[in-house]
Amino acid sequence: MKWKGRERSSNVEDRRGMSGKGIAGIGGGVGIILLIVITLMGGNPTELLGDLTGGDQQNTTYEETAQEKEAADFVSVVLADTERVWAKEFKEDGKTYKKPTLVLYTDQVSSACGQAGKSVGPFYCPGDQKLYIDLSFYNELQTKYGAPGDFAMAYVIAHEVGHHVQTLLGKSDEIMPLRKQMSEEKFNKYLVRFELQADYYAGVWAHHAQGENLLEEGDLEEALTAANAVGDDTLQEKGQGYVVPESFTHGTSAQRERWFQKGFDNGTIEGGDTFKAKNL
Repeated sequence: MKWKGRERSSNVEDRRGMSGKGIAGIGGGVGIILLIVITLMGGNPTELLGDLTGGDQQNTTYEETAQEKEAADFVSVVLADTERVWAKEFKEDGKTYKKPTLVLYTDQVSSACGQAGKSVGPFYCPGDQKLYIDLSFYNELQTKYGAPGDFAMAYVIAHEVGHHVQTLLGKSDEIMPLRKQMSEEKFNKYLVRFELQADYYAGVWAHHAQGENLLEEGDLEEALTAANAVGDDTLQEKGQGYVVPESFTHGTSAQRERWFQKGFDNGTIEGGDTFKAKNL
């Protein structure tokens, strides 16, 4: 992706070197969403803690490396691109896009959704409308998940921004109350559609990035590889050696690739209603 020397977002909150000590409480629907996103990259839900004391505290031993600086600059540029694309899309639909904040952290962080360790992977919290990422995930995406390349990371950021788009459009408020109305297995099917819609929105952003001549050869393939790597079936097969379809919350690798590709091909919000789609 062509990103060096380009405009960066001003909506980045740098908490690197700070230790997340406390949380502002875990709201019902908000807490559920964080538990959902914990599994996005095969994370451990026990990383979500309930410590209500203190706040993020500065760790004076932290020093940014050159690699971390480059990663921070990169995600900031990607965020700026998503801001531009979604502001335009919302305006054309008669709406106003409210930009999210991207929080950079190391090891653990506190949010309106709770306290989380870096093993949860990147996540979005609708309670404070912020995206959270430990930049060490960049390397993990390449080594652990076999999804190298900067556009693989761009896909991850765009997916989390996709959840923000869902929040602004009211989809998060629609789906979360259903958790108390049905069995976990049935609710999981809604979660799959929820996550696939975020993949679609990530594809919409990539469509516009291509239209602005920002993509380089192999970028689309990098994003599709990343989408494939975080499919429920792939993660379960690698993690436990077998697949349990009724426990899926994000969709299969094939589904995640397909919906990202569909968003990439369409380039608009329309066409991404995974909740009405007969075939995922």
